[in-house]
Amino acid sequence: MKNKKKSFDSYAKKPLSDEVSKAMKKYFNQLDQKNLPIDVYQLVLKEVEPPLLNAVMEFSNHNQSKAAKILGINRTTLRTKLKKYKISE
Repeated sequence: MKNKKKSFDSYAKKPLSDEVSKAMKKYFNQLDQKNLPIDVYQLVLKEVEPPLLNAVMEFSNHNQSKAAKILGINRTTLRTKLKKYKISE
């Protein structure tokens, strides 16, 4: 039997997607219905990525290699994102 990698949601009691859905519903409900939002994808990334990076860096005791592995990204990409959001390395 093959050992499949589990996603983070496999370990969580409640899927992260549930929390994202709730947050997006709340966001759209508070908008003025006369104007459509634009660039919501970029807005969400800009809002979510910094706290995600901070949490993973803290969890990994600021070990970039470990953090990159947890995130599933290249260490160079992680370093670029840390610089972009001015997160201490």
